[in-house]
Amino acid sequence: MVMLEIDAVRVRFGERTVLDDVSLSVGAGESVGLLGASGSGKSTLLRVIAGLHIPDSGRIAWDGRDITTVPTHQRAFGFVFQDEHLFPHRSVAANVGFGLRMAHRPKYEIAARVDEMLALVDLTDFGARSVTTLSGGEKKRVALARALAPAPPLLLLDEPLTGLDTDLHDRLVLDLRSVLRSTGVTSVLVTHDRAEADAIADRVVDLSDLSAHDPAQSHRTVGSQ
Repeated sequence: MVMLEIDAVRVRFGERTVLDDVSLSVGAGESVGLLGASGSGKSTLLRVIAGLHIPDSGRIAWDGRDITTVPTHQRAFGFVFQDEHLFPHRSVAANVGFGLRMAHRPKYEIAARVDEMLALVDLTDFGARSVTTLSGGEKKRVALARALAPAPPLLLLDEPLTGLDTDLHDRLVLDLRSVLRSTGVTSVLVTHDRAEADAIADRVVDLSDLSAHDPAQSHRTVGSQ
């Protein structure tokens, strides 16, 4: 069952066309790795899906509903940024529970969900710590837990494992794959690293292949596990 539909999306910045009639379909519970070189527009496409940027033309649909102009907060998608965007003045638990508090969930429910998410990313007992004391890998885990805590229908990950040394990166690749599988969340992972995409995603596509002029390309499997 197709959940996310990107149909002929075009984005221009001045005279430069960043996305040129891009189309892609993502199935329910599927993890798609989106490959592209630096400056190819892959992060821009993620922002369009999230509602952070309105395309010049084209359509974004979720579960059959056109959401192209729906505000970001109404989409309720999870987003893991490249640089984490954690709140430095808040504890780990407060960061993870932020979205739940914004949704006015009961305190007992927030506490239970935060504990569940911290266990999921192997950070049990880290809740009281300041995020400023965490290692790079721990910050990545907190960002992932925060994005997953509200149980988003779609998780968007923008180069979530950049800036890590090779050993830590490779360990977190396996952890991220495990988390995506165990939660069953539909997800789109943006990366320039083919090996990373192959290891994490169910299906890997290259942004350069997603032209709406050849609709078959939107379903092309470039690599899979």
